[in-house]
Amino acid sequence: MKQIARTSTPTRKLLSCALASCLLLGAAPVFAQSTGATIRGQVMADSAPAAQAQVTATNIATGLTRSVQSTANGGYSLAGLPPGTYKVDVNAGGKTTTQNITVAVGQTATVNLGVGGVAETAGGAATTLDAVQVTAQAVVETKTSEVATYVSQRQMEALPQASRNFLAFADTVPGMVFETRSNSTSQLKSGAQSANGVNVFIDGVGQKSYTLAGGISGQTQSQGNPFPQLAIGEYKVITSNYKAEYDQISSAAVTAVTKSGTNEFHGDFFWDKTGIRDWRESTPIEDKQGFKNPSGETQYGAAFGGPIVKDKLFFFVTYEGKEFERPRTVRTDDSVNGAALIPELAQYLVSTSVPFNEDLWFGKLTWQPGDAHLFELSTKRRSESEITDIGNGTNSVQSGKTNDNDSTRYDLRYQFNSLNWLNDAHLTYEDDTFNPRAMYLTNGQRYAAWTQGPNPSEIGTFIHLGGGADFQNKGQKGWGFQDDLTFMGWERHTIKMGVKFKSIDLNSFEQQPYNPQFRYDYYANLQAGNTSVADMVPYEVQFAPSYAGARNIESKNKQYGIYIQDDWDVTDKLQLNLGLRYDYETSSSFEDFVTPQGVVDALRGWANVNNPNVDYDYNDYISTGKNRKPFKDAWQPRLGFSYDLFNDQRHVIFGGVGRAYDRNVFDYIALERSKGAFPSFTYRFNTPNHPCDVGVGNCIAFDPSYYDRENLYALIAGPSRAGAEVDLINNDLKVPYSDQVSLGMRNIVQVGGQDWNTSAAVAYIESHDGILFTLGNRRADGSYHGPGASFGSSPWGDPLPGYGNIIKADNGVETRITQVLLSADKPFTSESPWGVTLAYTYSDAKENRGNAANSDEHYSFDYPNLDDVAFVPSVGISKHRFVATGIVEYWGLQFSAKLTVASPPGKDSLNCYFVDGCNNGYFETLYFSPSRQRQLDLAIQKEWDTGTDLKLRVRGDVFNVTNDRSYTNFNTNRGDYQNGVAVPNPNFGKRSNDEILANLPRTFKLSFGLHW
Repeated sequence: MKQIARTSTPTRKLLSCALASCLLLGAAPVFAQSTGATIRGQVMADSAPAAQAQVTATNIATGLTRSVQSTANGGYSLAGLPPGTYKVDVNAGGKTTTQNITVAVGQTATVNLGVGGVAETAGGAATTLDAVQVTAQAVVETKTSEVATYVSQRQMEALPQASRNFLAFADTVPGMVFETRSNSTSQLKSGAQSANGVNVFIDGVGQKSYTLAGGISGQTQSQGNPFPQLAIGEYKVITSNYKAEYDQISSAAVTAVTKSGTNEFHGDFFWDKTGIRDWRESTPIEDKQGFKNPSGETQYGAAFGGPIVKDKLFFFVTYEGKEFERPRTVRTDDSVNGAALIPELAQYLVSTSVPFNEDLWFGKLTWQPGDAHLFELSTKRRSESEITDIGNGTNSVQSGKTNDNDSTRYDLRYQFNSLNWLNDAHLTYEDDTFNPRAMYLTNGQRYAAWTQGPNPSEIGTFIHLGGGADFQNKGQKGWGFQDDLTFMGWERHTIKMGVKFKSIDLNSFEQQPYNPQFRYDYYANLQAGNTSVADMVPYEVQFAPSYAGARNIESKNKQYGIYIQDDWDVTDKLQLNLGLRYDYETSSSFEDFVTPQGVVDALRGWANVNNPNVDYDYNDYISTGKNRKPFKDAWQPRLGFSYDLFNDQRHVIFGGVGRAYDRNVFDYIALERSKGAFPSFTYRFNTPNHPCDVGVGNCIAFDPSYYDRENLYALIAGPSRAGAEVDLINNDLKVPYSDQVSLGMRNIVQVGGQDWNTSAAVAYIESHDGILFTLGNRRADGSYHGPGASFGSSPWGDPLPGYGNIIKADNGVETRITQVLLSADKPFTSESPWGVTLAYTYSDAKENRGNAANSDEHYSFDYPNLDDVAFVPSVGISKHRFVATGIVEYWGLQFSAKLTVASPPGKDSLNCYFVDGCNNGYFETLYFSPSRQRQLDLAIQKEWDTGTDLKLRVRGDVFNVTNDRSYTNFNTNRGDYQNGVAVPNPNFGKRSNDEILANLPRTFKLSFGLHW
């Protein structure tokens, strides 16, 4: 193997680059479009451009071959290559040369080929390799305008990880956060937007969640993984300024490629064990109770692939399973001392564990009938079952729910390439379902603590018994077709264009509460002498009767997309990325909906909303079935540039501007229908401490016969909406979108004889038109707030006559974020067996939601709308976040580590202290130091080669080595005004619940594996 000397870089250039980096800040290597890689550049023969040179790339593992001819100035482009190692052969004027190049998912590798001479790549001069040598140089891509970072297979295999969710490694990318919440569910977020704005593309096909929140299909309220990690080859994360081919997205794009079979048989097996009681530290709950709950987590799986016909037909199949027993403790909240409860209630305060099981399958057939053709057929099957909503709160074992979460997807892919064209087509099918429901068909009992006296107020519900409230059946099912065409025959241009069509049926059935929920005032019953559960009298009941024939809330949606983009090498140094995308979606549920005539008549006859002081026109929400149209303005220009300062790909300034449209979550849109089909009703009982006038409004005398739900249903004469909530959606509902601007610099610098890839970028993103539900009730004078109030005092006591409260939906949520994104990495190579990644993010994020308890909050009732609401720092976002990883192999051992340090995330708070009470209060964002995150994870692995092509590995991981605790709950009440005097809250800033953490206690995981 011949090594070519690298040309030295003048000191003047280094000084210039150092200065530019300081000014612009610079990103680890980022990669360009889609999952297919591109090798492009210029062929030189005897220091002159070589026209009509034949350039051929052959995949060493599969034999796939692609060929092109160079243009008049020697330019060439090989597009749509599956990621991997290629032998690149050049033939120009009877002279030949060969070198091996490794390209990654979505990468555009610039490789200038010299016939009989030096071939230059992003790291300077490359290595000319023998045709049979499979060692190859991994080319670094710096000439792209996208703000993105690559996650390699080595990182996924080596770094400490508890979940085997491949998306967990995305938080090593500046600007990304992978959250694992206290209920063990997870989500991926970027910037100030909710997880809804994310999309994941696997082999070029989007995995968008259309019905449920969460961005990724199947990830809502799930402890499981969206895809088997054994099947993921590698992926990249683009946080802004993606190219025009990416759709249904407003924050971050993850594009991943799956593994395929090759000409050699290979297999993997793994078995992980973690979470065992003796292998972890106590949680705060267990510290209080004095013992650990039984627990255990087992993950296992296998993968196998190889040839069916050498160089022609391959297979790959994998399976991963999860079996969890997660500890849960049923406890009272802070409003009641559990030790003081009557025995009949105290017996439900127990420690237990809840199961979770997941089966993940993936299979793929790859057929290469000739150099111009490639077929792939892949399928994924995901099945989850669990029992949830028990403990870690006030829910008893009876009040839990079962949750089935299933997904089936198929993808038939066909690629055809000719001399200057590549066509990539997909035919897809998906069927995703989400079915949480109460475990038992029995009445729910919710015991609450109230103050006693003439003006009682609720302190809090301290325990839930009986049946739960949840019953849902939601999902998405349908087929799609997408086709991408790339043209490489225009000098200095690579043109890509595409179309997409999907026909998707969406379903969002929900009945809340499914079981009638009776509420009890615990102390009032004790004072009345009701000292047993059987004697206690409820003060309220809520129920939702089921009406035959009205169970399905469905929508037949049609999605259309078209785009064109041009990667234009204006000069050898300057590249422009010019793109335009357009998307259009029809939704039968929204467009064909007809507002019930009874609701229309009630609105027209209600003086409160026909007052000139009312700030909205209810006619904007009345649908006739013909006056709603699909959103038609989703034009998305995306423009970017990169400028190679010295034409050596080592120092590149990049930037871009663009707009990206997402889509509205159907679960929100469906409320207009579901609240009418399944209205919930609340009846009050005339009881001590909760008196009401029987026969007036919703007040009735309590009778034990009401414990029979059929007698409750009899209170409603047939399918009636009397007293039921009315949800109205603006007829001109728009689609959420974001505008993105970025500027930065990438550098490849030498430190200690090693190349380090650095990047610094500044990104600014504004998101607009997020959906928001507000209260549509108005007072008799048309006002929203009470006299003298500018906040709160919402008119809940003025419902729509004959109905309940009006909840109206509009576009209103906005976020703004400025981020500084810094990263550096030293790649792991066989010659230098250690690698490091460093990622720092500074975020200045603001939003206008005000009372957002989380980034997906879409209700606001303290203001009539958000028109004049001040922007406040976003909740759930740390201003500073640093993630470092390291991998090193020495003495036959592999060591790896991951360190995460983040400043406290913002917590929302209502301030009624610095003003004259809550009638003129306002929202603010607070930061509490005990919620900062500091977590160090370590892993060590030993692998033995048995000499029979079988390798055995044993590995140990330790998560949260220092057992650092990141608390989440704090008392955010500064105080209040009482009789005109500001009274501070002595508990302000104290932890309100020491038992909930945002991270794991120190935990050990043991793993065994085989590779052959």
